[in-house]
Amino acid sequence: MRRILLGGAAALALTLPCCPCARAQGAQFEKLPRFDGAKALAYTRQFVTETGPRWVGSPGHARAEQFIKSQFRHDDLVEDTFVAKTPIGPVTMHNFIVKFPGRKNGIIVVASHYDTNYPLRNIAYVGANDGGATTGLLIEMANYLRGKPNDGYSVWLVFTDGEEAIKNWTDADSVYGSKHLAKMWAADGTLKRIKAFLLADMLGDKDLDITRDMSSTQWLEDVVYKAASKYGWQSFFFQTKMSVGDDHTPFLKLGVPCADLIDFDYGYDNSYWHTAQDTLDKLSAQSLTISGDTLLETIQLLDEGRK
Repeated sequence: MRRILLGGAAALALTLPCCPCARAQGAQFEKLPRFDGAKALAYTRQFVTETGPRWVGSPGHARAEQFIKSQFRHDDLVEDTFVAKTPIGPVTMHNFIVKFPGRKNGIIVVASHYDTNYPLRNIAYVGANDGGATTGLLIEMANYLRGKPNDGYSVWLVFTDGEEAIKNWTDADSVYGSKHLAKMWAADGTLKRIKAFLLADMLGDKDLDITRDMSSTQWLEDVVYKAASKYGWQSFFFQTKMSVGDDHTPFLKLGVPCADLIDFDYGYDNSYWHTAQDTLDKLSAQSLTISGDTLLETIQLLDEGRK
């Protein structure tokens, strides 16, 4: 995928609970949003199995586009098609934005990329965790949001294209879809309405350990941690920290509050990342439940104006 690490990983001096299965109890817990990680994993499995490798321009990428569109036939779906200048020449790419309106004046974006790594196109790399798992997560999040009254901010689910580098990860050769969206939304005024940009990346890992991204907006990362703590999920968050370049970077540069939720420790010493070992058997419904719960409660806290 990604990703230039802007700083080394370091252990945080945190005292964290608890049994991995522990969840908050009592009346407060009953009021929290409940995300179905098993369904998210089922969507992930279907998406990865039906599309295979999804590098831009491939048949699998075209299948991925159709898969995403088929999930939102009855929703407010916007297909954002653009041509990116890449090291292999002009490439047509597609972002997808699914809009769930709210009554408050503002937008919370939850985003994930769906493409796979172009340089790995010849090794049957399917990106089950790296792009697949969070695509499934957003599809199931839509099921949670769909048909419910929303007194808070509008929620836009964004499936970005071209996150992966075509040749080597640089500012110029990466995050094509989010760069295009950030520029377009700055021009049409949308950017001013975005209250938070929440990025989901590599969150299906069975051994979940979500990094604190030091390049993200730190008050928003604190809201994410507060949301996780309400469920008793805090031991899965922020035991390590680093600065990460990812799809949130173009929005950060334009002043949008951003939080990158990413588990950048995939396999021992990150050994599964960007290899043919990034397969469905490495994923967990519980990890997707933890991530989905936390994102939904983060949205709720932002709606309530809590930091």
